[in-house]
Amino acid sequence: MGRVTETIDAVAALVAAGGVVVVSGAGLSTESGIPDYRGPTGAARRHTPMTYQAFVGDAAARRRYWARSHLGWRTIVGATPNDGHRAVARLQAAGLVDGVITQNVDGLHTAAGSGQVVELHGRLDTVVCLHCGDRTSRAELHRRLVAANPGFDATVAVVNPDGDVDLDDARVAGFRMVDCGCCGAGMLKPDVVFFGESVPAARVARCFAMVDAARSVLVLGSSLTVLSGRRFVLRAAKSGIPVVIANQGPTRGDGYAALRVDAPLGWFLPALTDRVAAVVPPGPGLVPAG
Repeated sequence: MGRVTETIDAVAALVAAGGVVVVSGAGLSTESGIPDYRGPTGAARRHTPMTYQAFVGDAAARRRYWARSHLGWRTIVGATPNDGHRAVARLQAAGLVDGVITQNVDGLHTAAGSGQVVELHGRLDTVVCLHCGDRTSRAELHRRLVAANPGFDATVAVVNPDGDVDLDDARVAGFRMVDCGCCGAGMLKPDVVFFGESVPAARVARCFAMVDAARSVLVLGSSLTVLSGRRFVLRAAKSGIPVVIANQGPTRGDGYAALRVDAPLGWFLPALTDRVAAVVPPGPGLVPAG
């Protein structure tokens, strides 16, 4: 524990200098009940995420996605921010975190009170029509799907990180989808970036600008396996901006990290925030716990 304490002190010194940009991944939301793809909960080992190509090109795949996602949505919409999300919001309220780049689609950073959040992969609580571009709330779509599928229910044992569940083919076959309520015929898709789909260029550019202006980058709960998030670590390292990685298990960015923490984020982040509060002048949002 002594080594972890020393590492927290070193991370606290970087954070206390301000100008921090947070890059968060699924590992930050596991303590809110949303599983990780590659962390200790290991959902990726049993679940292949939906690809954009399958979703738009295969009606059966699309039906399967919406049937499963319809059931999984109850868990996603019921999730609340955990101590890690709240710690990030505290640091931001104190003026030490300039912004958050999140790979998560659960909206929990915003729910915790963080601002300047770039949701790299979009949000599950919004739905877009691929024909007319109309955007509506997932809550509204959920009401329409409930009306179209009375009695469609199942006991859900595991919810996957992208919000769907495991469901047998017989149940899927009986599920009725709905079209866009605006144009009447458009294909509806959650407003998230699927595997095989590109993050909008303007969104990526905004993230690079945040990293370029940062004094340090704090990676939270991401294995950095895919380039989508790892590119910001590479950008910071190339520019000589210190990178701190806090994640349970190894990451593909470890070789670029100035400091590395392997610990549960729900414990580490409140501890870090309290340590920072002890070395910087008291300010809004940053009062030592207890």
